[in-house]
Amino acid sequence: MPAHEGLHRRYDAVIVGGGHNGLVAAAYLARAGRSVLVLERLGNTGGAAVSTRPFAGVDARLSRYSYLVSLLPRKIVRDLGLDFRVRTRNVSSYTPVERDGRPTGLLVGGGERRTREAFARLTGGEDEYRAWQRFYDMTGRVAQRVFPTLTEPLPTRDELRLRVDDEEAWRVLFEEPIGVAVEDRFADDLVRGVVLTDALIGTFADAHDPSLKQNRCFLYHVIGGGTGAWDVPVGGMGALTDALATAARQAGAVLATGHEVMGISADGSSAEITYRTAEGEGTVAARHVLVNASPRELAALTGDLPPTPTEGAQLKVNVLLKRLPRLRDSEVDPREAFSGTFHIAEGYQQLATAHAEAAAGRLPSAPPSEIYCHSLTDPTILGPDLVEQGYQTLTLFGLHTPARLFDRDNDAVREELLKSTLAQLDAHLAEPLADCVATDADGRPCIEAKTPLDLERDLRLPGGNIFHRELSWPYAEEGTGRWGVETRHPNVLLCGAGAVRGGGVSGVPGHNAAMAVLEELGG
Repeated sequence: MPAHEGLHRRYDAVIVGGGHNGLVAAAYLARAGRSVLVLERLGNTGGAAVSTRPFAGVDARLSRYSYLVSLLPRKIVRDLGLDFRVRTRNVSSYTPVERDGRPTGLLVGGGERRTREAFARLTGGEDEYRAWQRFYDMTGRVAQRVFPTLTEPLPTRDELRLRVDDEEAWRVLFEEPIGVAVEDRFADDLVRGVVLTDALIGTFADAHDPSLKQNRCFLYHVIGGGTGAWDVPVGGMGALTDALATAARQAGAVLATGHEVMGISADGSSAEITYRTAEGEGTVAARHVLVNASPRELAALTGDLPPTPTEGAQLKVNVLLKRLPRLRDSEVDPREAFSGTFHIAEGYQQLATAHAEAAAGRLPSAPPSEIYCHSLTDPTILGPDLVEQGYQTLTLFGLHTPARLFDRDNDAVREELLKSTLAQLDAHLAEPLADCVATDADGRPCIEAKTPLDLERDLRLPGGNIFHRELSWPYAEEGTGRWGVETRHPNVLLCGAGAVRGGGVSGVPGHNAAMAVLEELGG
């Protein structure tokens, strides 16, 4: 809507940014009877959690930026009455490797017996599988105890430690680098690498980084849903944000796209928000402002000192395939191998080497990455004709590619990295991936790649960081406030991924910011 048209001059709450967290907050507040306005810069809501048709003339709706769902509490889905479902992947992961000149790999999933047999095939015994069971039984217990706290007021460190009630688990996950536990518990390099990958998603760190940022990343990846399972959103990630937008509108919230917020002036009891559209500028007043953007954007809007710069460290690639490629490891069905997380060049030593090379300012010689073929679990994201012809989506998430590597020439480095990343995949295929890639209506290969700098340009992610900043521990620290969304301005809250307990597609910061507002108002 144009500037001023259809907008009131004052609302109980104005939400800056229409990503999934902002929509969660809008729906909660509107359902509680508050007047709510969402101002979104882009022409659509959803932020990074959107589905798009990126390839001209091709009826394939891909989750373009955010891929899987784990951290979204069912509580939010129930509270807001969302028409949204997820599907469980039958296979957790497949990791190919060459051993003694023979292609093999590790398939995790398909039942306990099959997983045990896969470990034995790779390692020649039972020890690694038993270690795997013990380790993930431990993380599973932690998940059951920690995940419910994400939508509660922040516990203190001691309170969370009591809740975990497992001193070994607390030490492994919260106190010492995760690399210590990986090396103590597992002997096989490939198994070690598969475990470590959850600590490195969007996080540029070594297994033994003393900051423990890899531990925080690992923790969020193993507690989701109280189980650590990562599920496929039915209809693509946009199905979630579409459902959230519908819930917010039906509750009475106003969603204004094409409205870019330029500044926030707040005195603790009221605020004035300045915005611009293609037609002009406008202002609106509110009692509370919830900022669904990065801490860097928040500082720019309020005139505060910007936080410490951050950077992303991932390559995101979307591909449409005419068919799945055949594998060199003939003992594994490609439909199973690609239905879970397909790990590439993610042995433990490979990950360490890739990190060291990138830290030295070079692209990894063997770029590690992970692949997901969502259409194997949810074919609804493809048009009926594509399904009938056997087409599949393929999304790739590359690790250890910090934004700094792309500064010299983003386009050239992107192409170089994409080529070497796909070469690592080709090494485990019985045919080149290029032979399987579909073409769009103009005859171009259906491949798109996004570097951290691309994500910063398109979505204003600071440095392309998918978490907006380094992930935080899920407990209170100095200055975090009761809900982890508070800022130095009493009536301005941070409800984006940069809030405490933010990151990932969770809705948790949106929920918690709404709860902070309602708690203050006695609602």
